[in-house]
Amino acid sequence: MNQETLAHLSSADAVLGGLIRAVGPYKLATPQDCHPFQVLAQAIAHQQLNGTAANTILKRLVDSCGQGKFPTPHQVLEASVERLRAAGFSFAKVAALKDLAAKTLAAVVPDGAALMQLSDEDIIARLTQVRGIGRWTVEMLLMFQLGRPDVLPVDDFGVRAGFRAAYGLRGMPHPRALAAWGERWKPFRTTAAWYLWRALELKRAGTLPAPAERIRLPRVKRLRRAARRGPAKARRGKPRARAAVRARKVRARRASPAGARAPRSAPRGRLRKAKKTG
Repeated sequence: MNQETLAHLSSADAVLGGLIRAVGPYKLATPQDCHPFQVLAQAIAHQQLNGTAANTILKRLVDSCGQGKFPTPHQVLEASVERLRAAGFSFAKVAALKDLAAKTLAAVVPDGAALMQLSDEDIIARLTQVRGIGRWTVEMLLMFQLGRPDVLPVDDFGVRAGFRAAYGLRGMPHPRALAAWGERWKPFRTTAAWYLWRALELKRAGTLPAPAERIRLPRVKRLRRAARRGPAKARRGKPRARAAVRARKVRARRASPAGARAPRSAPRGRLRKAKKTG
């Protein structure tokens, strides 16, 4: 990693600079040729499974549909649901896998060479059209397959937890607040994310340095509960009507002699007692 990158991050953020010094040099494997269909199919297989189970399913897919090689989009589309289910894919994952194959053949999912020519946001917009593929999955592809230098996966639990640990926060940072803070790390946010992942390793080892300074994250506007119940006019209508009724009652009391209230009627219990004794 270029020392200028680490110098930029350290000067832009004192806490991150301390983390960089504690972790040491940035180590991320050099990206190889990217095959989007294969990468995304593997991502679908790994969803909600541990690595061993997912790799077993992928091996069955290779053996049953690809005759020893990773299957092509055509082979996945031609494979029956029963065959994919027998490999270990759930019904939802079968639907996602077939949608990925169809969108690859339709060039919604481009090949590796075409993908390299697109911007990060264009890639995210294209690939998240596939069923079962979200922004986080595409961000991992951008970082580890394409080697894009300025990706910050703010929805990633490890990144958020690492930020919380490194910066000494009481609670988890909101993704939008983390995104706003990460603006200072541009154009090297991938490197910053890698160091935040390492922060959790240092915390488990008991070697995480104390933050160089205390920070206050930008405030994030949250939807009020009242805003979810309906339009503003509907929310304001009833409280205003009640206030108007109270105001009329106050004016009526003030207009009565000595501003006194009208005597209250006797409670029902007393009336019943009086009838019995009478």
